[in-house]
Amino acid sequence: MDAPRMLLTNDDGIDSVGFRALYDGLSTLGDVVAVAPADDQSAVGRTVSDAVELSDHELGYAVHGTPVDCVIAGLSSICPDVDLVVAGCNKGANLGAYVLGRSGTVSAAVEAAFFGLPAISVSLYIEGGDDWESLATEPADFAAAREAATHLVAEATTEDVFDAADYLNVNVPYGDNAGVGGPLEMRVTRPSTRYEMGAQRNGTDEIALTDGIWEQMRGDDVDDPVGTDRRAVADGEISVSPLTAPHSTQHHEALDEIAATFTATATAEET
Repeated sequence: MDAPRMLLTNDDGIDSVGFRALYDGLSTLGDVVAVAPADDQSAVGRTVSDAVELSDHELGYAVHGTPVDCVIAGLSSICPDVDLVVAGCNKGANLGAYVLGRSGTVSAAVEAAFFGLPAISVSLYIEGGDDWESLATEPADFAAAREAATHLVAEATTEDVFDAADYLNVNVPYGDNAGVGGPLEMRVTRPSTRYEMGAQRNGTDEIALTDGIWEQMRGDDVDDPVGTDRRAVADGEISVSPLTAPHSTQHHEALDEIAATFTATATAEET
């Protein structure tokens, strides 16, 4: 396509460093319309509001709502003529199949897919540790994510990528983990199916929910197989997972038989 017009959103908030990094990078390719949450909306998934307030911002528009609110408001009202949607850059990874429905960043891309637009969600993988929130505080820290996003926007939208995929979920390694042993490479992946959620009762009235994967986010601890998103970033590669929305379904003969049996039984009882 010619110079694209893009809706840029995120879930960390419109003033986040990662958002500005993508805004500056994508602006070199075309017109960027910023429609992003006014404050942090991390992990809200596809939550949608009945109504949202809109504020002018130096980059575009700050929405007092969720990332999905931003996409709906943007594509339905603010900038319905955009060519694609980009979400990010999120500070923190969005890896694994179980995360896809929770992430506000990824959910923005999913919502765009329902509008029939190509979308890309971009996140920065920071290894686990107590100090992760103090990392990636400068625009330069998101340089690789910015380059990956601009490359995919420039190249994937001119090929047949979005004939087979509705959106791309991109995770970029950060810091010492990036490009281990050489230049940073991009790897096409599938979401890891590993699941480590659990719960533990604290006393009688509270149950603590824990995600064991976050305790195993360091490269040496990740044992996901080659070809998965988490394995790629742990190895210092940019992970790009081509995904569909809604989730694909398959013909299921066993379920056909169950449904047919129910229909026959119901008919017999009525007569």
